[in-house]
Amino acid sequence: TTICQRQLVVKASPPLDLNAACSGFLYGLDYANRYFRTGGATRALVIGAETLSRITNWDDRSTAVLFGDGAGAVVLEASDDPGVLATHIHANGEFEDLLHTTGGISLGFDASCDRDGYVRMEGNAVFKRAVATFDSIARETVADLEGHIDDIDWFIPHQANMRIIKAAAKKLSMPMERVICTVDE
Repeated sequence: TTICQRQLVVKASPPLDLNAACSGFLYGLDYANRYFRTGGATRALVIGAETLSRITNWDDRSTAVLFGDGAGAVVLEASDDPGVLATHIHANGEFEDLLHTTGGISLGFDASCDRDGYVRMEGNAVFKRAVATFDSIARETVADLEGHIDDIDWFIPHQANMRIIKAAAKKLSMPMERVICTVDE
């Protein structure tokens, strides 16, 4: 973040790095929105970037086809008009063993240790948790807005896996015509 500040000649603003994998960009949007609502900021640059190719075992077909590199950025500005209507961010360390790495900064990158640092995933269990989580968070968010699932014009889910997206849409009784999918592109 300080590299971006220097290159953009941005001074006296608080940089924040967060590590939340695929959810990181949404966490950043949520944090920026909270800063706006509390008067702590009037503008924010949210950058989401990850290089999962560094921790992907290309010989493991159960993970290699799912994890890659990507980045996106958006400049946000506080406004009296509603932007982000509601967010519900959840994490549960109970399921850490379903999708994790065996190395990293906190565990060390020492090549002499028995950890190779690759991402590990229990595919079927991750699939079930993802579908259930999509459903519960969508319903929680709609309830927070005093609405109903049928009030959603467009469902824009995390673009990890088409099977998860279709199963989540089905569980929500949401026709695929109202679901934004780019994962296959």
